[in-house]
Amino acid sequence: MNIREFDFDLPLELIAQQPAQQRTSSRLLYLDSRIHDLQFSNLSDYLRPGDVVVFNDTRVIKARLFGQKNSGGKIEVMVERVLDDHHVQATIRASHAPKLNSQLVLADTVPATVIDRLDTFYTLRFDHPQTVYELLERFGQLPLPPYISRTATATDETRYQTVYARNAGAVAAPTAGLHFDETILNQLQTKGVIIAYVTLHVGAGTFQPVRVEKITDHTMHSELFHIPQKTVDVIEQARTTGGRVLAVGTTSLRALEASAARHNGRLVAGFGETDIFITPGYRFHVAERLLTNFHLPRSTLIILVSAFGGIDNIRNAYKHAIEQQYRFFSYGDAMLIERQP
Repeated sequence: MNIREFDFDLPLELIAQQPAQQRTSSRLLYLDSRIHDLQFSNLSDYLRPGDVVVFNDTRVIKARLFGQKNSGGKIEVMVERVLDDHHVQATIRASHAPKLNSQLVLADTVPATVIDRLDTFYTLRFDHPQTVYELLERFGQLPLPPYISRTATATDETRYQTVYARNAGAVAAPTAGLHFDETILNQLQTKGVIIAYVTLHVGAGTFQPVRVEKITDHTMHSELFHIPQKTVDVIEQARTTGGRVLAVGTTSLRALEASAARHNGRLVAGFGETDIFITPGYRFHVAERLLTNFHLPRSTLIILVSAFGGIDNIRNAYKHAIEQQYRFFSYGDAMLIERQP
């Protein structure tokens, strides 16, 4: 398939630059065989007792650091993955690429050494007694998406994080989860909806467009994930009682499908790394429903939701969303999509 099939024109004013006043005050487009305009607060009306809602509990780290090379040249470091207490994988923006074994100083305080490079990623050693996570929390900045044209504020440190985030490691938020607050989570549980979690540490590659004409030629970025046994158990139980599985966000869906695709369609607990690229024609194994935000044109995520909800369905829904002035991307409105056969 050609990437042009997943392109569309989006007015810039529809790209949400700020979160909604309240987490649950966004709009919700429900897509089955038709398009329904709702409010996110209506979500519980579309769930029933015994349904399972799967959230991604990754926590966004303050992954952006500014500093300089020993030569004095300014640099911007974006941590992509924490490897251990003192090593990270990162991209570096600089007028001249730093050399192997060169020394860096980050945030005027943290000495670091460039110890390896693979393609666009550097491996850095933080030469400091504190751990990487401690240093990022002290000196790092929250990495807002590139289409948000402002610097992060104290408000973003709360609102660009889900209320259930607990496993640090993402450099981008699982944004479908940003719509939930404690009240709506309690409301779902009171109704008999089962809450479950997976972890997928979202990488910066999630923002990258597909730059090839044939989508099958695209090389997908890789991300770490974890499926707890408890999540496997509740999904298996739902299968026996008629409960449906709703994946909250493309990252939850990718974690579930990455596991199932490795085990002949069966969800299996454990840790892994995935570069799964879900395209139209893919046979889904776990979730019947997907809650997601509106995605970038020519992105792997618009391709994924098209595979889930049907190319024409998604194309029509996005046309409708633009006409009705839904808010797009990370701080935007949400879609609830029924999986198409």
